Amino acid sequence: MNYDTDILISGGGIAGLTAAAAFGSAGFDVICVDPAPPITDADAEGADMRSTAMLQPARDVLEKAGVWDALWPHAAPLQVMRIVDAGGETAVPRVTRAFDASDVSDLPFGWNFPNWLLRRALVDRLDALPNVDFRPGTGTTSLFTRTAAAKVGLTDGSRITTRLVIAADGRDSPMRAAAGISVSTRRYGQKALAFAVTHPVAHENVSTEIHRTGGPFTLVPLPDRDGVPSSAIVWMDDGPLTQARAALDVDAFEAELTERSCGLFGPLKLVSARNVWPIISQHAARLSGERIALIAEAAHVLPPIGAQGLNMSLRDIATLLNLAEERRTDLGDAQMLEAYHRARYSDIQLRINGIDLLNRVSQASHPLARDARAKGLDALYAMAPVRRMLMQMGLGVSQSASGEQAAYAGRTDGT
Repeated sequence: MNYDTDILISGGGIAGLTAAAAFGSAGFDVICVDPAPPITDADAEGADMRSTAMLQPARDVLEKAGVWDALWPHAAPLQVMRIVDAGGETAVPRVTRAFDASDVSDLPFGWNFPNWLLRRALVDRLDALPNVDFRPGTGTTSLFTRTAAAKVGLTDGSRITTRLVIAADGRDSPMRAAAGISVSTRRYGQKALAFAVTHPVAHENVSTEIHRTGGPFTLVPLPDRDGVPSSAIVWMDDGPLTQARAALDVDAFEAELTERSCGLFGPLKLVSARNVWPIISQHAARLSGERIALIAEAAHVLPPIGAQGLNMSLRDIATLLNLAEERRTDLGDAQMLEAYHRARYSDIQLRINGIDLLNRVSQASHPLARDARAKGLDALYAMAPVRRMLMQMGLGVSQSASGEQAAYAGRTDGT
């Protein structure tokens, strides 16, 4: 069968679902497809046990998508970002620097959510939008573009005529490949473990990133689990070491966890499955082509440092949505898509290069390099102007936005 729509979104991950909800809430007709149905239950096999720290600007996108009110009761606010260097011979903190959101904003840095929960809220929202047709279990097979429209073939045999294709189909994006857009990839020899833990010492809404050889070990606050403090962990290290840890029995794994965390939260108890995925840095040569825009991992992939990955994806969505609303009658034309590329490309390059540098520094193994990293972190974060600039860059806010932030301050508890 043949269908006409304003927007065809290839990809039903968190970014693709958010884009579908945001564009659908703005009144566009949307078809969203993904060959793998989303898993929306934490206990289901294959559930994504990672979590996402949504920074302040991300909340605006979630509000436009109509899901914030459903999500906030499950949020763990991130009030303080703590950086710890423990790169000595033993896992003992040598340098600790803390960034409090109150230094630059009336709101927390952001809010942490389990990925499976984000998917559930987004799927529920799509079900409530009559102008959004979500087709889980359906993928794309072909892309044919002309200046006036694009035609996309689907695995169910149907063909979609659309004014705009949004590629949100991952780091190996079929739509990006079909559009002939190349990518540049950097590999680090690392993998990451993601899982959830409980611990006796309360996190007090502090996100902690601990640096030792191999990569950072990051604990991000989650809501209490059965009355016990809980955190999501992303542990980056050399690939073979990570694979070996993923196979450890629970007692041995928890012992390594507690040591790697420098004991800052007491003994850590594993309360979820362990997910493993490779760490790369990747970016597309362009963010747009004829009748197609790339967002999220189809456009950029970063190591999970500084909560930049999905937050960058939501900035992609916000930028593209603003342009689409300004140019409804010319949706998806060359001028709109060139404006999208120009608006996002330099910011993406800046953040990719910054995260790449931080990750390479975090991998340092030689004692002199580890000492240099500790001294550099201490000197850099001790400088008040630098601290403020880094926090504002991470949030995507400026002092001029303080009035708007104050207006929202009363909503941090959901009111």
